[in-house]
Amino acid sequence: MENSILITGATGGLGIALVAEARARGLHVLATGRSSHLQAQIESFGARFVRADLLDPGIMASLLQGQSGIIHAAALSTSWGDYDAFHAANVEMTRNLLTVAQDRNIQRFIYVSSPSIFATFKDRLRIKDQDSPSNPPLNPYAQTKLIAERMVLAAAKPGFASVAIRPRALVGPNDRVLLPRLMALARRPAMPLPRGGKALIELTDVRDAAAAILAAYDHGDHVSGQAFNISGGKPVSVREVAVKLAEAIGASPKLIDLPMAIAAPLAASLEAIAGLLKSRVEPILTRYTLATLAYSQTFDLSGAREALDWRPTYDGFETLLHEAGRMRE
Repeated sequence: MENSILITGATGGLGIALVAEARARGLHVLATGRSSHLQAQIESFGARFVRADLLDPGIMASLLQGQSGIIHAAALSTSWGDYDAFHAANVEMTRNLLTVAQDRNIQRFIYVSSPSIFATFKDRLRIKDQDSPSNPPLNPYAQTKLIAERMVLAAAKPGFASVAIRPRALVGPNDRVLLPRLMALARRPAMPLPRGGKALIELTDVRDAAAAILAAYDHGDHVSGQAFNISGGKPVSVREVAVKLAEAIGASPKLIDLPMAIAAPLAASLEAIAGLLKSRVEPILTRYTLATLAYSQTFDLSGAREALDWRPTYDGFETLLHEAGRMRE
């Protein structure tokens, strides 16, 4: 069907926003996810929902029947876990979806990648779309997202537009990743801040991310084979996030400066122990989490502004505080 798209990962915070944005643009939407707990909300936008596990290759062909494009947001997204699980969810699933999409003559494939590919133990400011990712990636999530992104972009060809969007630090309703983790930290009696919390972070409202992804879908033929960094564009320090978030939820943790001379070997040791024990429980501090809290990561958004005619509308920090206050009630 013309103007009919499949949105994977539709039951996540970003997925819900994608469904809402796509419907607002008049697209027919088939949404899919592994859980049906948000099915009613998805269908309230006028979308159709099918619960499906995309690791089952048999389901893909039926989902893509009659679609003209795909927004692939489904992923295994966490900072700790078994590499094989990440590879299956982030690489094999994407490869299979690409193969079926090309066989079905799908016209556009928009992949939700991640700026985690840039995470490293140094400040990186105004990162451009084409800047080199960290080598090596800091965890299996970043590694497999980079593999999948490169695979998607390499598939671009006439008649098959493929684009990658890298949204940073997503916040908004139905957030089960970033905000719950930050709130758990803020409720502790003491909150260690690596390097004193001076690192800069750019939070992104899911509505801005969804708008950027749909803009990439609209402009697919002209930006095929390209990747774009997306953020709220307003850097804020980790310390300020910690202080304001604690205030929003009525907490008052003691902020403690955590020197990297202590934090770095601690994170490495905790990861090594968890690895030896084959633990599925994420260590209290990982190298990836440490890098994202200790070092600045900001973005040059000129590529998305010029090529996609997109710019952030919402203040991600304000969204974070609003959602934290709402969750407290």
